[in-house]
Amino acid sequence: MDLSLGMDIAGYANANAVQSLQSNVSVAMMKKSLDLQEAMGDQITKMMELSVNPSLGGTIDIHI
Repeated sequence: MDLSLGMDIAGYANANAVQSLQSNVSVAMMKKSLDLQEAMGDQITKMMELSVNPSLGGTIDIHI
């Protein structure tokens, strides 16, 4: 009986688990990046909408 075959299978299983973990981490990081880009895009859109009338909210008229 050759034990090196068993070690190769265990090594393959371990390498496969590491590969799967790296893939999952990569997908999670990409999702976070996309969420951040979407939030930044929403903020830029809001800033662009406010820049159409830049004087809006710049002064307050108070009469006493």
